[in-house]
Amino acid sequence: MDWITNNSMLLAQKSLDYTWQKQRVISENIANAETPGYKGKYVTFEEELRKSLSSIKPGHDYSARYRRAIEESKYTVHTATNESMRLDGNNVVVDVENVELARTQLQYDALINRINGQFSKLRTVITAR
Repeated sequence: MDWITNNSMLLAQKSLDYTWQKQRVISENIANAETPGYKGKYVTFEEELRKSLSSIKPGHDYSARYRRAIEESKYTVHTATNESMRLDGNNVVVDVENVELARTQLQYDALINRINGQFSKLRTVITAR
């Protein structure tokens, strides 16, 4: 397996896809914060990934099974079912959404830094510096 498509990079890519989707859903929630009857949405990924990875036992072909578990893990968009405190039935709390958006941006930045670090290592190996 090469350095560009290794399991670490695959996991970073899947995580970036998840954070992008999460940012999109949060932005949609904020945009609909005043829409009567709108129910907020949220995205899950980490739980499914954790469950998939925990089922892998060390042994022959561990790396390929690990890769398959990453590839098969998907994010899911859910509609929040919690009750609304508002009379119009909307359950979006803009302050909560803004905090979650900031947290997601920090996750995204950390993932980009991780990928940049991998490419920096590659550049170092290639240029032998």
